[in-house]
Formats: sequence, C-alpha cells, structure tokens
Amino acid sequence: MTDQTINHALYDDFSEIVRDLRGYLQYVKRLGFKGVALSEESANTFEQLDKGPAVETLEMIRKDLGDCRRCKLHKGRKHMVFGDGNPRARLVLVGEGPGYEEDLQGLPFVGPAGQLLTKILAAIHLRRDEVYICNIIKCRPPGNRNPEPDEIGACIPFLRRQIRAIRPKVICALGAFAAQTLLKTNTPISQLRGNFHTYENISLLPTYHPAFLLRNPAKKRDVWEDIQKVQAAYEKV
Repeated sequence: MTDQTINHALYDDFSEIVRDLRGYLQYVKRLGFKGVALSEESANTFEQLDKGPAVETLEMIRKDLGDCRRCKLHKGRKHMVFGDGNPRARLVLVGEGPGYEEDLQGLPFVGPAGQLLTKILAAIHLRRDEVYICNIIKCRPPGNRNPEPDEIGACIPFLRRQIRAIRPKVICALGAFAAQTLLKTNTPISQLRGNFHTYENISLLPTYHPAFLLRNPAKKRDVWEDIQKVQAAYEKV
C-alpha cells in the first residue's frame, strides 16, 4: 500500500467524522442551541473538508511515475509512453501497450494502428487533441507480447489515477486486453464489444483494437457501429 493510498484512507475516515460532527451540530441547532463559536480559520477548514480531497493532475501523476523501474519492462524500453491528449477530455481511449513506433516516439498510437485510430476519430468529428489516449501499460513488451501480471500490477494504479484525474464521461477500451483488464473479466471481446459497461461509474464501451482491424478489415463495420455508440454517448454528456 502506497503512502498516497494510506493518506486517502485517513482522509476518508476523517471526512466521515467531520460529516458526523456537522450533522450533530445541525441537530443541536434545531433544538434551540445557538451553535458553537468557531474561529475564521476553523470555519475555513470545515468548508475545505466539505469539498473533498483535491484531484490530482496528470502532471503530478507523471512526476510520481518518474523514470519508472517498477517492473522488468524498463530494461528494454527506449521511451515510456505515459499518454497524450486533452487533460480534461470527455472521452478517454485505452489500448494495450506501446508498439515499436510508440516506443521510439514516446507517444501512444502513432504507428499504423494509430493512424487508423486517427481516421476513426475523424469519422465522428473528433481530433486527437480533443480526447485522451493511453494504454494499460506504459512500456513496450518484448516482441509486442501480451503484458504479464506483474507488469500490469505495476502500471494499472497509474492508469486508474490518470482516469480519475481526467474524469471523462466515456471510456473506449480498444481491444480484448484493455477491455478485459479494466472490466476484470475473461469474456471474449466479441461478446464485450458493442455494449456499454461501467468502470468506476464511467460508461465504458469496448471495441476491436485498430491493429486487429488492419489484419481483419471485415471487422471495420463492427467498429463503426461501436464508435457511433461512443459518439452518441459523448455528444449526450
């Protein structure tokens, strides 16, 4: 458990005490008591606590990630691929992990699959700088193999924090690995795609990965149906 996780847990416990105290003070006020005299500093403290904890920024998360060596993937990477796009995006797209071109440039989805993703977004009148694009893991696995459990375990907390910092209305999971990891399921992507699911109270729609489409162009019709649902959800919020 990280220091930040501990701090958030302590904050939650303290906030619950504050809410209980606030409720009690409101109760005694209804009984006719005049209330408790508070200094201006104390009153401000209560007001700030009532607003909840400050939300992290992507810059804070990137700084915390640092020159990450939390798993073995750092040994073969050229660049870490943190994510790219609008830090206040209403739509976040999550892929599996960096490929060859992404590792060279340090940016997500810049190879052939990324070029196709850009065209898919353009088809629903969105630019890359209007959305946020990231991956389950941030370093390229050797030979583009699937990420291993320890690698996912090292990266997924940072992805969760990124999503919480952005606070999108819709997530599009690109490919089986991204969808199954976020939804904690082994259900095939063919069954997951086309339907909205929920990730931390956010609507999540899985679809096929653009790289899969390059190998299986017949599935483009399915992705077009899925991406239109994403567009409708995006424009609704």
